[in-house]
Amino acid sequence: QVQLVESGGGLVQPGGSLRLSCAASGSVFSIYRLGWYRQAPGEEREWVATITNDGKTYYADSAKGRFTIARDNARNTLSLQMSSLNPEDTAVYYCNRVSLPPPVNWSQGTQVTVSS
Repeated sequence: QVQLVESGGGLVQPGGSLRLSCAASGSVFSIYRLGWYRQAPGEEREWVATITNDGKTYYADSAKGRFTIARDNARNTLSLQMSSLNPEDTAVYYCNRVSLPPPVNWSQGTQVTVSS
């Protein structure tokens, strides 16, 4: 069981950038396929990006070309660099394992608000 804590969210102007971070506790971080998800009020949680344990990445269409996911297994950290943000990106962002069935436990996430 790995505990994850997200940080880096905040208020940003449309067109701006943010870098989210995810810090993990535990000794098995490096073996998991990891990802970022987001959820806006009244909407279902949606998948944003995945990175495998060997660094292969996958992105939702909404994130492709604007977001970059990365991991540092040695430091047990995961990041999401977000650029060209728009109000539709406003959501709580979560990091977690990427699996089927989906993860059953979620952390508190970090709020990203894109607004002028």
